[in-house]
Amino acid sequence: MGRGRVQLKRIENKINRQVTFSKRRSGLLKKAHEISVLCDAEVAVIIFSAKGKLYEYSTDSSMKNILERYEQYCYAEKALVSSELECQGNWHQECVKLKAKFEVLSKSQRHLMGEQLDSLTLKELQQLENQLDNSLKHIRSRKNQVMSDSIAELVRKEKALQEQNKHLEKQMLSRKDSHGRSCGGSGSDQQQHATTMDADPFEWVEHATLQADDDEDDPSSSVKVVVL
Repeated sequence: MGRGRVQLKRIENKINRQVTFSKRRSGLLKKAHEISVLCDAEVAVIIFSAKGKLYEYSTDSSMKNILERYEQYCYAEKALVSSELECQGNWHQECVKLKAKFEVLSKSQRHLMGEQLDSLTLKELQQLENQLDNSLKHIRSRKNQVMSDSIAELVRKEKALQEQNKHLEKQMLSRKDSHGRSCGGSGSDQQQHATTMDADPFEWVEHATLQADDDEDDPSSSVKVVVL
């Protein structure tokens, strides 16, 4: 039959307890040495007997160095945990503050909308009324400012359009004048000839007859006079 499982409990017999302590202590120190050699680990073992006698084992680095590293690690871990707990506490407090502010703002908004006014006292209602009056004054002032700015912008655009129209009108007049000058030569000769005929047709005929008498010696010249 196989060996049964040993029940772990305090050995009542003093001699047996001492013998077991010696064996287990030696085995524990041996295992600590083995794990330090096989796994290149830093190991420190401290054992106090029932009578207060100290038994210890440490790797090549002294027990003091290992204990200092242990204390630093424990302190850093405790500081990290403490900072996390403190941070969580701060976040919780901040969340509570933000919730309270949100409730106050929501309540104030409802009051401004004329809702849930039953719980307000006369003084609170007067303060709310004054607040609304001040808000209306600011809103109207801003509205008037916006309207004034809009009117000023429209006036500026109107002046710009008027200047543009004047410029276009000047361009059209200059084009008409240039076109009239190009046709002015032929038109003035025709007008002068018509004026002469209208003034005295008999003088014009006489002038034409005298011109014809002067040209009789020239056989190649011929004059035709038409009197209407």
